[in-house]
Amino acid sequence: MLQNYFKIAWRSLRKNKGFSLINILGLAVGMAVAMLIGIWVWDELTFDRFYKNEANLYRIMLNRTANGETTTQPNGALPLGNVLRTEIPEFKRVVESLNTNLRAEDGLKVGDKKLICKGQNVGNSFLQLFDLPMRQGSPATALQEPNSIVLTEQTADALFGQTDPMGKTVRLNDAFDLKVTGVLKKLPTNTAWDFHFLVPFSHLEANAPWIESSRTNWNNNVIEYLVELHPNADPAKVDQKLRGIIKRHNPESVFEAFLHPVEKWHLYGEFENGKNTGGFIRYVRLFGIVGLAVLLIACINFMNLATARSEKRAKEVGVRKAVGSFRSQLIGQFLSESLLIAGLALMLALVLALLFLPVFNGITQKQLWFPWTKPGFWLLSLGFTVLTGVLAGSYPAFYLSSFKAVRVLKGSVRVGRNANWPRKVLVVAQFTGCIAFIISAILVYQQIQYAKNRPVGYNPDRLLTVSLTNDLNRNYEAVRNALLGSGAVESVTKASSPATTITGDTRVDWAGKAPDEIMRLNLIAATPDYLKTMGIKLKTGRDFYANGADSVSAILNEAAVKAMRLKNPLNQELSFVWDPGTKLRIVGVVENSIIESPYTPVNPLILISGRPFERYVIFRLAPNLNTTEALARIEPIFQKFNPAFPFDYQFVDDAYNRKFRQEELIGKLAGVFAVLAVFIACLGLFGLAASLAEQRTKEVGIRKVLGASVVSLWGLLSREFVGLVIVACLLASPVAAYFLNEWLSQFDYRISLSIWVFVLAGGLAILIALLTVSFQSIKAALMNPVTSLRSE
Repeated sequence: MLQNYFKIAWRSLRKNKGFSLINILGLAVGMAVAMLIGIWVWDELTFDRFYKNEANLYRIMLNRTANGETTTQPNGALPLGNVLRTEIPEFKRVVESLNTNLRAEDGLKVGDKKLICKGQNVGNSFLQLFDLPMRQGSPATALQEPNSIVLTEQTADALFGQTDPMGKTVRLNDAFDLKVTGVLKKLPTNTAWDFHFLVPFSHLEANAPWIESSRTNWNNNVIEYLVELHPNADPAKVDQKLRGIIKRHNPESVFEAFLHPVEKWHLYGEFENGKNTGGFIRYVRLFGIVGLAVLLIACINFMNLATARSEKRAKEVGVRKAVGSFRSQLIGQFLSESLLIAGLALMLALVLALLFLPVFNGITQKQLWFPWTKPGFWLLSLGFTVLTGVLAGSYPAFYLSSFKAVRVLKGSVRVGRNANWPRKVLVVAQFTGCIAFIISAILVYQQIQYAKNRPVGYNPDRLLTVSLTNDLNRNYEAVRNALLGSGAVESVTKASSPATTITGDTRVDWAGKAPDEIMRLNLIAATPDYLKTMGIKLKTGRDFYANGADSVSAILNEAAVKAMRLKNPLNQELSFVWDPGTKLRIVGVVENSIIESPYTPVNPLILISGRPFERYVIFRLAPNLNTTEALARIEPIFQKFNPAFPFDYQFVDDAYNRKFRQEELIGKLAGVFAVLAVFIACLGLFGLAASLAEQRTKEVGIRKVLGASVVSLWGLLSREFVGLVIVACLLASPVAAYFLNEWLSQFDYRISLSIWVFVLAGGLAILIALLTVSFQSIKAALMNPVTSLRSE
């Protein structure tokens, strides 16, 4: 019986090749979209979930409450580590982690091979904590010696090639010789770990000058603490113990520690007023729903085309029932056709998904792949196909099998007309989703452009950043003079933060501060010419003196002046809480500049000079040279004064544009899915228009004989579809407005919803629908009435 079902189903598909192709192509595109989104969602949901003991792994987070506002950060002070080990027995392991000596980049050298890469100083049980896979070495001993280094597989191959790296020496930052004690296997791509080598935290303790002063300093929060609980420990009770642990040792502290589990690091990383408010998980859920919605639109195509052509199959149902077929057998027959189409669509969907996977990877900036060798993938794909086939074919199967044999064979049932209302509802549902996608794509694009066009307060054009190494710092004046003398650079400075990130903040006191007020300002330490190099404008006052004699001067931005309520800021004094004896005099006020998020208000900022905190060289290329020629002149200078490192630089405008990466991802995906959803819906609309035009062939012929024009017939056959799309516009607009308002509410700097966007999306949908159905409408209107009347 089953074989007979599929044999008849195959004959039916061959008989109606055009409609079969539309069904298969529509379903295939929908299934391919769902597959691509599915592997993306799975990649996000399994992010950092490959650790064997993940249920017991946590990060120590800190809530900072000041002036009635609570912010959350992942870093704590150095003394916190020993306190966690001695006062909370539920911790099996406590591990420190931070960028190697607070550097963003490091230099590794082996012979003539030099690399710029990222490193981490970690506690000696880091590898055991996360059970990271090792190609060589032991997780228990690899980080025990202070002068040891563990390389990733890629770094080891880049430095040593085919030579065994174990026991070999690597030069770190042209200052330390470290012995290779381990090589890590390549980590999965869906992990937050982004390092090329690991160095024991004990090496930092032995060599970093700032460590000694930080051993009792509870305000220098630069270390990330990663912990593992004993299997029988209660996380809720441990969390309660953590809440007051910092204040017990530092009563004046504004920090409170708590646990954040590893499974929430990636998707639940946003906090508001000390409470976890979600994070990227909202986009994972959103696009999971979008994938299902696109597939549903494809399934609606099948339902619509099957019911639209029901009159063609009504006699088939009548004859089958007359010769003894049961309704259940007819349902089985029609479902078998649906499953056959879904099976063929699956094969085409796999081909489409494979072809477009590189493009999808480029959009999402991931390295996704199909797990062809895993049985689970094929079981899931087959189950997914059966579900799609049943979902798409259930309504037509039950609808067609419900026809009464006697009425159908007498010709007294016009089943095409009876199916109008369900079909109209499905078309409206299709286009409601499509129009919502179009509105979303337009508004996401608008929001990104709005933020990109926000005045940044400095000039990022031809501005470059280079990490400050020991050699560059020691020879800075010579480097600066050489750069300026090359004719390729017009201005140079050193700073503690790169141009697009703030790496430090500080608490300040001043005469007008309320007794219980806590004021923290973002801090940038820089040499003179910082404002000139960055292109930041002074609003009042002066810049730092060029001779470097401004170690007790400070420059504030407008946000800091407002936050500190300074009516006449010039010449007023302030001091750092950690250095109350040194009074700083405000000598200038600069306009606000966007150094952090382009979507949030500018934070209060203090600039100081004459302090040895700088970690970056920032310089601006001369405008009279092209970039290639300027870099060719600059590179020999850095090679001369910084021989242990390759010339590695970063354009500030590129770094700034990366701040929009997440929103651009959302915009690109929304645009792509909008186009695909519209394509699938139009594919179905095309087939539906063809079917309905065929049903009205006799009506069109009679109207034409009676004098109807081609234009009037085109309007007759098209207006029903246009009306349905207009209804879809009215339904999609408030739904899209609600969800987009929710999305926009997360940005302080955002656009407002404009009515023209909804009108544009609706007009575009109507135009697309009209163009889609016009081909079939005009074709029917142009048909010779003699031919159309004979066909009936």
